[in-house]
Amino acid sequence: MTKQKGRDKNLQNVAKDLDQTVVNSHHAQQIQQQTNDRHKQDALNHE
Repeated sequence: MTKQKGRDKNLQNVAKDLDQTVVNSHHAQQIQQQTNDRHKQDALNHE
């Protein structure tokens, strides 16, 4: 098992996402779409 040298990037992203205040349902949908896009791009990069 390797030692972590810095903060966990995944946890940083989760914390950043939780800090965002959703104004309305449209804004919430945009934020969710950005998350989905990042996940899809990550999956493509690992193929």
